[in-house]
Amino acid sequence: MSPNILITAASRRVPLVRAFQQALTGSGPGGRVVVTDVNPLSPAVYAADRAFRVPFASDPSYIDTVLAIALAEGIGLVVPTIDDELPVFGRALDRFAGYGVRVAVSSPDTTELCNDKYGTCRTLAAHGIDAASSWLAGELPADPPFPLFIKPRRGRGSIGAHAVRNQRELDFFLDYVSDPVVQGYLDGPEFTIDLLCDFSGRPVSVVPRRREVIRAGVIDRGCTVRDQRLIDLALACAGVLPLVGAVNIQCRMVDGRPVVFEINPRFSGGIPLTIAAGADFPRMLIDLARGRTVRPAIGHFRDRLWMTSFETSIFVDEAQIVLPAHQPAAAVEAVA
Repeated sequence: MSPNILITAASRRVPLVRAFQQALTGSGPGGRVVVTDVNPLSPAVYAADRAFRVPFASDPSYIDTVLAIALAEGIGLVVPTIDDELPVFGRALDRFAGYGVRVAVSSPDTTELCNDKYGTCRTLAAHGIDAASSWLAGELPADPPFPLFIKPRRGRGSIGAHAVRNQRELDFFLDYVSDPVVQGYLDGPEFTIDLLCDFSGRPVSVVPRRREVIRAGVIDRGCTVRDQRLIDLALACAGVLPLVGAVNIQCRMVDGRPVVFEINPRFSGGIPLTIAAGADFPRMLIDLARGRTVRPAIGHFRDRLWMTSFETSIFVDEAQIVLPAHQPAAAVEAVA
């Protein structure tokens, strides 16, 4: 595998870029971290070794553009990072593989299901996994079990998510939230479980984290927790869904049992805590992409390690605010 890594939709993911840069320094000869984004002011653009502008994932030319960059930059591993693009990459796995490029993404069926919060919980429940009770607007019982929680069926970052205490609020938010899913309100501490699966879907690492303070859907303060109930839940989810690469499972502990309400088959915003606790997902993923043996290390991490985060900034002269669109002719011809 070529040593270079491509992280797409890098945006604010400076810690992830730096984690891959650090992993490359200890996993073999050379290697650069290249990123793509749509915005020249995204901070990860200035943390990466090289950066390029691409269209949105919904653009028909998106995959051609990313593949052209991958070929021109000697990329061996592509790491998609946002929900919208996961199915797009899942459908293009064979194209990338034909050029010797690995993509750390689950199948399109899995990513489409995980992007559907209603479908995720219904599927898990059908396989005996505790998941939030979920209804579409037309399925709600005549006497709903308040409190409830309503959010977009397909959404991210806690945008449009609201607690619902009574019928008046339910009626309002059913009209206010676009394509809503209604779930039973889960009253208990919240956890994210970071899970890493190899390219055949085998779990190789599981790290649960308690989310103490959350900002814009991302952990701000929290700690690792070695709780077998949470570890077993992640393994059970991997047994139901064919998962590849980094995954984060969101759940709450209700009456002593973890209940899933969402699965995101991508790196979590809190991954720096998992890496600091000794589960170096970027390094393991690089080794997997290079065909090296990575033995499962389920539950091997530093317990009760706390993370408390703060904002920092990157300063750029206006003349440096450039994000080139890079499609060398030879690479474009190769993927046409």
